[in-house]
Amino acid sequence: MHSLLKRLEEHRLSESKLTWEGTFADYLELVAKNPHVAQFAHSRIYHMIVSAGVKEVNGIRRYNFFEKELFGLDKSLERLVEEYFHPAARRLDVRKRILLLMGPVSGGKSTLVMMLKRGLEAFSRTEAGAMYGIKDCPMHEEPLHLVPKELRAEVEQQLGVVIEGELCPSCRLMLKEKYNGQVDKVPVERVVLSESERVGIGTFSPSDPKSQDIADLTGSIDFSTIGEYGSESDPRAYRFDGELNKANRGIMEFQEMLKLDEKFLWNLLSLSQEGNFKAGRFALISADEMVVAHTNETEYRQFIANKKNEALQSRIIVMPVPYNLKVSEEVKIYDKLIGQSDSRNVHIAPHALYSAAVFSVMSRLRESKKAGMDPVKKMKLYDGIEVEGFKLKDVYELQQEFDGIEGMNGVDPRYVINRISSAIIQKGENSEKSCINALDVLRALKDGLDQHPSITREEKERLLAFIALARQEYDELAKKEVQKAFVYAYEESARNLLNNYLDNVENFCNGSKIKDPITDELHEPDEKLMRSIEEQIGISENAKKAFREEILIRISTYARRGIGFAYDSHERLKEAIEKKLFADLKDVVKITTSAKTPDAEQLRRINEVVARLMKEHGYCASCANELLRYTGSLLNR
Repeated sequence: MHSLLKRLEEHRLSESKLTWEGTFADYLELVAKNPHVAQFAHSRIYHMIVSAGVKEVNGIRRYNFFEKELFGLDKSLERLVEEYFHPAARRLDVRKRILLLMGPVSGGKSTLVMMLKRGLEAFSRTEAGAMYGIKDCPMHEEPLHLVPKELRAEVEQQLGVVIEGELCPSCRLMLKEKYNGQVDKVPVERVVLSESERVGIGTFSPSDPKSQDIADLTGSIDFSTIGEYGSESDPRAYRFDGELNKANRGIMEFQEMLKLDEKFLWNLLSLSQEGNFKAGRFALISADEMVVAHTNETEYRQFIANKKNEALQSRIIVMPVPYNLKVSEEVKIYDKLIGQSDSRNVHIAPHALYSAAVFSVMSRLRESKKAGMDPVKKMKLYDGIEVEGFKLKDVYELQQEFDGIEGMNGVDPRYVINRISSAIIQKGENSEKSCINALDVLRALKDGLDQHPSITREEKERLLAFIALARQEYDELAKKEVQKAFVYAYEESARNLLNNYLDNVENFCNGSKIKDPITDELHEPDEKLMRSIEEQIGISENAKKAFREEILIRISTYARRGIGFAYDSHERLKEAIEKKLFADLKDVVKITTSAKTPDAEQLRRINEVVARLMKEHGYCASCANELLRYTGSLLNR
């Protein structure tokens, strides 16, 4: 408790350090030292993103800013930063466009905007993101607006900044009446952005068009003060508290923008292009804010089909945000969402989330016209895994087949996580079996299709086929995992098989014969044995000599370094030995995993395999035993 109170006090002190007040003259000195203090909203957001770090992976720039929340959207995020924020930060014309994120439901659009808003809040608390505004200004506006137009060119040259915008009506009146036009006396304060405090971040959602007022965007008249000030055009009789006012210097989010009534969209015409908007009986009010909206593809098509929207269309830059198409990244999405819940009593077995991801990603892929390409192969290629008949270099060509289309429909993560949640709750209520595996998840996904009212019969059959494919993928993984665990239990057998293979390979490459250890007879290397191992990993008859010579070179290299050639010294050979041994042991495995009352030896083997699965692969005792039973049933088919 004491440590918690101490942390709270430390937080309070750190917050107090963010407070700064001075005059406009003091602010000019700050700008002279660091012109970035006076940067515009788009520039501040861009620097917030890149300051978190950038790395290049497979020719795509990845921004660390997004990596903890958004998965599998690297290309979309690279395009967003490089085609919108970067040129906007350079004050190119892109900054005069509304950013419209367009994509399917639950594709990450809202999360992306939320990250920008939360990130900007945090960035404004750092030295790199520090910003300042005129004290008591309802719009927290840039203090450089105090510089008269006639002097701006000179000030810009001296300070190395650009000044855009005019004083808001409230500050104009304050400068005139309270400070008698002495701009150097006007107080300036540090501004910390906060959506909850309505400072620099605004959000607008459509509601009933009959009851929603434009004042929600631009502010409203304070009728209680009209009698005191005598005019609706007096700034003191107006509340500058609309979302466009409060979002100045930061981000303005329009949720479901295309559902808004036309009268609300009119304000965006001048805001986007000229950087101002009309409010009450005042001149145009300057605003420096990045306007972002999001919508789905259907609504966007309807919007652009309406000729009356052409003026706004030309002021919009559309950024597609498709579904993720990488299984490994999809698993991260589910992992993140489950991690946010209170499901600690339920263990999620290895490959459970992977199986769900295989299903959802395949539902989003378009059927390729390339010969020999099927959904599973395409899914694996997109995830960076080479498959028979194709290389990773083929991925670009596959993506170009449906560029801009693929990933815009399919099963959404929200549906999948809902079904996983259902499986978790069902298993969590059963104290004897508080572990969900891939079969539980796939069963929950299948049951959910039966409860889905909007799905067509054809679409349901298509999705059921993907569930079947996901099941096949899991079956292969299950057998492979049990195979490795059993090979470990029979490690001595694996080592003997390896040594036997190496003896034969060495004599084959040297053109010599093998001496029988019992009879001392000389005989040719055992071609049948060598091929039975090499065929496990697809080494052809033509390629066998090169493969064996590669093994011999590896042995020689290790020997020169004084290192012994072990079971795991060559990854492909290790895989071949495991597969061969498992094939030889298949009957033993079937008997061991299927026995209702195993004998002492079988029980010892099972316990070794279970321990291996728990230690190396993240299984619990419950799901490890269930995996063995399931694999046994697969082998017995």
